[in-house]
Amino acid sequence: MIDDGRVRVRATGVGDDYIEAEVIVGGAISNHKGVNLPGTVLGLSPLTAKDRADLEFGLRLGVDWVALSFVQKPSDMIEARALVGERARLMAKIEKPAALERIDDIIQMSDAIMVARGDLGVEIPHEEVPARQKELVRACRLALKPVIVATQMLDSMVAAPTPTRAEASDVAAAIYDGADAVMLSAESATGQYPLEAVAMMDRIIHSTEQHKMYRSIIEATQPEVETTLPHAVAAAAADLASVIHAAAIVAFTTSGATAARIAGKRPRVPILAATTSVAVSRHLCLLWGAHSVLCENVHTYEETVRRATELAKQEDFAGANDILVVVAGVPLGQAGTTNNLRVVSVS
Repeated sequence: MIDDGRVRVRATGVGDDYIEAEVIVGGAISNHKGVNLPGTVLGLSPLTAKDRADLEFGLRLGVDWVALSFVQKPSDMIEARALVGERARLMAKIEKPAALERIDDIIQMSDAIMVARGDLGVEIPHEEVPARQKELVRACRLALKPVIVATQMLDSMVAAPTPTRAEASDVAAAIYDGADAVMLSAESATGQYPLEAVAMMDRIIHSTEQHKMYRSIIEATQPEVETTLPHAVAAAAADLASVIHAAAIVAFTTSGATAARIAGKRPRVPILAATTSVAVSRHLCLLWGAHSVLCENVHTYEETVRRATELAKQEDFAGANDILVVVAGVPLGQAGTTNNLRVVSVS
């Protein structure tokens, strides 16, 4: 399968540096198009020598996320993690059937998941892609890992100024599933209408999230809350903020986990994620409903309340007499200690 399956050939002979093949479905092939071998687990590393050089270059520049293509098994993530270390967050692109067989392990070894439907849809039947997408989004929500739905979302906008109605519905479906992000590919990389594609996707997102059915669908697919103190506090904060019509939830987070737990509940109000780490702040930009800000260390309850109200006003999340739900951990500034929830009125 070449170029997302647009050209199909059947191999009839193989040499040291060539493949002989019979053309099943012909067509034009331009440079740098992908090649898929359906039903084949390749005994190759997903990282080529060029990938390794490009990865090191990107890490030197300070990239926030690295997405690993064609993940087949957990060991692929281990190999990439050894190269990336703590210099960036690591995302697995799910586009091989073999990855679906070990998906829970791959999710645990990743910082985020991308549902790359283009290549995945070449190697599994088209009719299975929608259900697989829903499974992957739900698995990531359970694991509190960000999930992106990508590839061919507004594909006709590569060459046209407007999408098809089916493509608009496809983007909306990913949002109703509870995905953290939706992503353009060729539409903005090589298409003739990149600005229009971005604007269209933004309009679909806003329209979907404001629709009267959105909240009921999102809440009907809520995963169960883990029976631990940090998860319980985060879930309580999300529920409380919705009930009292808070302006925002302010989450003081060291590693980003507190904000992720709150986002996992998909609350009705925005999440203001405050952290002292530049890297964590950047990583949180991918998280559903989260607006990340840098702040200095806080050391007392009183300082937490003061800083939360200052940040909410500074970022235009709240004004006078608005209510905030503030979540933090004691001791303050230590990862994994989320245990405190406060309701604050903004003066």
